[in-house]
Amino acid sequence: RLTLCPQSSNCSYLETKTVTKRGLRQEECFSAPIKATCEGILCKTGFPEDVYNAVISRGLNEGQPLLNVGFRSCDEKRKVQFESSEPADFRVGEDGVVYAARSFQLSTDPTEFIIYAQDKETQEQWQVVVKLSIKPTFAEHSEKDQKKIEEIVFPRQQYKPSSHLQRQKRDWVIPPINLPENSRGPFPQELVRIRSDRDKSLSLRYSVTGPGADQPPTGIFIINPISGQLSVTKPLDREQIASFHLRAHAVDVNGNQVENPIDIVINVIDMNDNRPEFLHQVWNGTVPEGSKPGTYVMTVTAIDADDPNALNGMLRYRILSQAPSTPSPNMFTINNETGDIITVAAGLDREKVQQYTLIIQATDMEGNPTYGLSNTATAVITVTDVNDNPPEFTAMTFYGEVPENRVDVIVANLTVTDKDQPHTPAWNAIYRMTGGDPTGRFTIRTDPNSNDGLVTVVKPIDFETNRMFVLTVVAENQGPLAKGIQQPPQSTATVSITVIDVNESPYFVPNPKLIRQEEGLLAGNMLTTFTAQDPDRYMQQTALRYSKLSDPANWLKIDPVSGQITTIAVLDRESQYVENNMYNATFLASDNGIPPMSGTGTLQIYLLDINDNAPQVHPQEATTCETLQPNATNITATDRDIDPNAGPFAFELPETPPSIKRNWTIIRISGDHAQLSLRIRFLEAGIYDVPIIITDSGNPPKSSTSILKVKVCQCDINGDCTDVDRIVGAGLGTGAIIAILLCIIILLILVLMFVVWMKRRDKERQAKQLLIDPEDDVRDNILKYDEEGGGEEDQDYDLSQLQQPDTIEPDAIKPVGIRRLDERPIHAEPQYPVRSAAPHPGDIGDFINEGLKAADNDPTAPPYDSLLVFDYEGSGSTAGSLSSLNSSSSGGEQDYDYLNDWGPRFKKLADMYGGGDD
Repeated sequence: RLTLCPQSSNCSYLETKTVTKRGLRQEECFSAPIKATCEGILCKTGFPEDVYNAVISRGLNEGQPLLNVGFRSCDEKRKVQFESSEPADFRVGEDGVVYAARSFQLSTDPTEFIIYAQDKETQEQWQVVVKLSIKPTFAEHSEKDQKKIEEIVFPRQQYKPSSHLQRQKRDWVIPPINLPENSRGPFPQELVRIRSDRDKSLSLRYSVTGPGADQPPTGIFIINPISGQLSVTKPLDREQIASFHLRAHAVDVNGNQVENPIDIVINVIDMNDNRPEFLHQVWNGTVPEGSKPGTYVMTVTAIDADDPNALNGMLRYRILSQAPSTPSPNMFTINNETGDIITVAAGLDREKVQQYTLIIQATDMEGNPTYGLSNTATAVITVTDVNDNPPEFTAMTFYGEVPENRVDVIVANLTVTDKDQPHTPAWNAIYRMTGGDPTGRFTIRTDPNSNDGLVTVVKPIDFETNRMFVLTVVAENQGPLAKGIQQPPQSTATVSITVIDVNESPYFVPNPKLIRQEEGLLAGNMLTTFTAQDPDRYMQQTALRYSKLSDPANWLKIDPVSGQITTIAVLDRESQYVENNMYNATFLASDNGIPPMSGTGTLQIYLLDINDNAPQVHPQEATTCETLQPNATNITATDRDIDPNAGPFAFELPETPPSIKRNWTIIRISGDHAQLSLRIRFLEAGIYDVPIIITDSGNPPKSSTSILKVKVCQCDINGDCTDVDRIVGAGLGTGAIIAILLCIIILLILVLMFVVWMKRRDKERQAKQLLIDPEDDVRDNILKYDEEGGGEEDQDYDLSQLQQPDTIEPDAIKPVGIRRLDERPIHAEPQYPVRSAAPHPGDIGDFINEGLKAADNDPTAPPYDSLLVFDYEGSGSTAGSLSSLNSSSSGGEQDYDYLNDWGPRFKKLADMYGGGDD
């Protein structure tokens, strides 16, 4: 037949051929001899149908193909990716075939899910709905039975006067129509005739609805509207749709329903048109070596798109070949129904054959070789290792050597062979010594890469004691051996280790060496002999040589040949190099071996104390008051010797000079302490040297006279010295006291000069503020008058206050908190002279002088307080100049030259009113 292939990019008519592949019907396109262009036909990318329906068996196996959702692409380069809305149950291949993602049972209700197609580059997406229903079971009907159903008559209805149609309960069921798949036609093929018994009295029209008729896939079934003949238009595929559910209708010419619709079921009869398909082309399994016959290995599974309840879908398995064929060509068998592979022969040995390859065949029609369809898959069976080969030494005896006194040295390398799989517990070797090392001087570690045993020395070996060791070693696996496998003799070996003699260091005996000696031993006396021994008894070498390595106080020397130690200085227990009566010196003994070796030894001298140190007084200075008061001075006797050559001590004052015992007295209060106090009631302040005789308890006793400096001072009521007396008592001379007083005087002069300079600086600042020229005044007048405006020209000032200063509001009535910063604080102020209402120009000077004197004599007034009265008020002021003040009629003739005599403060007034026309 001729059809249009949607996959064709040139939009030409091609011939199609229906083929069966993996249980799905596909149409392959071939070039037809007759080609016609179809420029007017538009290609539309997407799914050709909105809903795909498939009827399948209830039980699904993983990887089982279900249906093909054909996707139409107008661009061959377009890459489309499919995805299922239920990825856990269903997956879609690149060719649009829907597979079961796992093995499970479908529910009795129809299953519905969505398939998405997305362009990888443009991200454009399409979708289609897939509905799955369970295949109903039915018995086969022969053609004879099918031909009997030639006519389907609508059931009779009972009419009532109301003329309403009512459904009458049916007493029979219309049997389904059985139609074999892949029918060759001719088409349309007549199936059955639908008829109503009212067609004799009425002109009726027949129609069918449902999937396959007016619903996708449309056009499979058609009906003659006049005769009611139902026909099929093309071959059916059971693997796509197993049954069709149609509904037949009968209406009159006006479209009114004259019969209730009836259901028609068309079952597609299965044909053996699908080969079995294995879920995997290659199956992998394992079996331990040495397994007994009947051991389960693995299961292979194939599926057939045909009806599994019929012979077309009933599969049988068998093994076609085995490679390799050793030790037997039939090492395995397969259950022909379940696909379980088991062993049937013994002799699996991983060391000989590590892997078997089986070709498995699955055939439908219950394995009928004549009529059944077959397919093959490969089963790869790996023989896993078990510990059936113990490690074996490559030699029965191994040899090694080690220098004496060396540790962590590998002395021998033990090699073994093991046929088991490398780097597994059945191959990893563990070495164990069973004899020859009672003291535990060796250990054997396993090299993880080579599996060798590394014999290592962990304790030093003395050549003079042991010259050779013979060890017995057993090699075992990390994992236990399999049952029935015994440890062979080759798993035991001996290791012969030779010890090499080396030159060892001499050692002193004993070390350290302790001697007891009284201190005070003079130089040149022999203390002891300190010698060493050489452990190398089998080497030819000369005698040892001795030398001094450490002698902190340089008291000793050693004879280089005999090791005799002699003093070269007096031994003193009180030396700083003696700690806890112990003095340590280190000596060196050297041989002349190759290489030369040396050893050290320590001589400890415990020094016994003798009474060679006289006691001393502590502290050496004290302070007391002039008068006899209970403030005696406590003193302590110290002695560098130890008991019994130290305390208790005896304290006394000397007989001479007589003033010592006359002025002072000493009382012993304990073995080491005494009190010194005044004997007389008053002693003039000063520093006195009081000699004190202290005697220890040694045999014979040793005494000394210590001078105690006592500072006698004047004390206050609390018994403390006054400041001057402390200075004198501290030992300051007259020159030091004078220097301190001069420094104090100089400091006071500097402070006074600084105060005078600050006061003069304030006065100069007052003068500058008063006499500055208005044109040169760069200060901001706003700050002076605490104004926020633009100046006097913007303000409404009462200029009469300049002419009547006595009417100015006194400071006392100003509210607190609004006083200007340059105003004088409110205090009891002296009374300034009051200016008359009409002052004479000659009175201005008197008024100013009196106000200046009052301000200078006022200690509470700031130095700039009176400047505000005459401060410059800025250019353009409406107040005018001082010459505009009302003085008298003769003001213009007044002589103001006397202002020059008033000092720099009135220089500006003198310039303005003095001589000159300007």
